[in-house]
Amino acid sequence: MKKSFIIVLHIGYWLLYLLLITMFILFLQAGVSKHLIPDYPHIIGFLKVMGAFTLVPAAISFYSFYSFLFNNYLSKKKIIALCLSGLITIMLAGSLGLLALNIGTNGMVIKYNGIKDLAAMLLFMSILALIHGIIALVMKGFVNWYGDIKIKEELKQKNFETELALVKSQLSPHFLFNSINNIDVLIEKNPEQASAYLNKLADIMRFMLYETKTEMIPLIKELNYINKYIDLQKIRTANNNFAKYSTEGDPGEWQIAPMLFIPFIENAFKHSVNKKTDQGILINIKIMSGSLAFYCENHFSENQGTDYDPGGLGNELIKKRLNLLYPGLHELKIEKKHNIYKLWLTVFKNEN
Repeated sequence: MKKSFIIVLHIGYWLLYLLLITMFILFLQAGVSKHLIPDYPHIIGFLKVMGAFTLVPAAISFYSFYSFLFNNYLSKKKIIALCLSGLITIMLAGSLGLLALNIGTNGMVIKYNGIKDLAAMLLFMSILALIHGIIALVMKGFVNWYGDIKIKEELKQKNFETELALVKSQLSPHFLFNSINNIDVLIEKNPEQASAYLNKLADIMRFMLYETKTEMIPLIKELNYINKYIDLQKIRTANNNFAKYSTEGDPGEWQIAPMLFIPFIENAFKHSVNKKTDQGILINIKIMSGSLAFYCENHFSENQGTDYDPGGLGNELIKKRLNLLYPGLHELKIEKKHNIYKLWLTVFKNEN
């Protein structure tokens, strides 16, 4: 909770309290003891008396409970210590209020009142202090509770941002090492082809380092990244038809979140089996005026299990990212049947 709001909350509380006192005085003014303020016809003197009588014990108790007792006892669930300390506090606040009242009346409170009257005043001020102390505990509890909620929300948001940063900056080490090894083998067999693949790997690294730092990028850049990524994956097998990638439509002015589709594509290559099979992986992206449809299919083995882990970060994290980036603007469907894993993701353009 912001400090300015807490200050306003305190000011508002004391203004309401003063308003209550004023209304009480207006209704009971005729019943004010003449012994209490016999020589104070002026308003300033009257305010001194009422201030000492109502504000001094209230303020002392309120801020003792608010600043000290709550933090040292209630928050640590030391209830017995809280009760004992609270009792001492309200008695001390009542005594100081009585002392301030005596000073404000030039000693007339003690002079004109007996022990019973002084005890009654002390009891009244202590009860007043107790009421303000309880209110202080409630208010402090509310401030801390609200502050904890805000902190948890901020931590949750930072966790999301961290997770998203991991998604955006991820590059499978296996993919990187395999690509380098495959290019190294090609250097002797086909230097020109090796150079072309090395340039594609450099483009991918450049994309990862710079393009993923923004929230949105042109769709065409994402498509180029996917195309180069698939090309580098293909050099791991002699079967050029193992993975089929196609796009439909014109990217135009489409803007999307970076690395939106690549976790699913990485997952497909990671879990695909029998790379000699034609079209073991099918990837299609259909671009329409108001939506973007992504489809990915791959064969998997029952021995591998069906718990897919896109990019090493998990389906749940990918879903969180989609909910955060495209709330109400996406549809995700996953189907695992007959050793075939299918995924459909549709992203709708935000017209606002």
